[in-house]
Amino acid sequence: MLDLIRRVTMKNTEKSVAGSFYTGDTVEVSVKIREGEKERVQLYKGVVMKISGAGAGRSFTVRKISDGVGVERTFPFESPSIDKVRVVSKGTVRRARLFYLRNLEGKAARIDSELVNTAKETTKAPVQ
Repeated sequence: MLDLIRRVTMKNTEKSVAGSFYTGDTVEVSVKIREGEKERVQLYKGVVMKISGAGAGRSFTVRKISDGVGVERTFPFESPSIDKVRVVSKGTVRRARLFYLRNLEGKAARIDSELVNTAKETTKAPVQ
């Protein structure tokens, strides 16, 4: 019975962003915001603090610094309000939960990272 429930749940979650990023990565989450009758997309850029849950109940928490104040927001993977998630840089971390970043400020709160090249690279002919 549980296997049947798992198969139905996974079939309905084809739009999932799971597996495209990990803890420590810097991501841009495009969130759909409804204002009256209009709907717009707002970017939320920050570091992935944790990924928790399993199956359809998975979620991830993103932390950003806004006007010197740390703001954390939790997004469900299967949320209809998430338009897309773009990885800006891949972070090198040794932990699954980065709660220690809450106590750090400035340069100490940085994570070693590698920029992700999303644009297609063009090969140029050698100059002679």
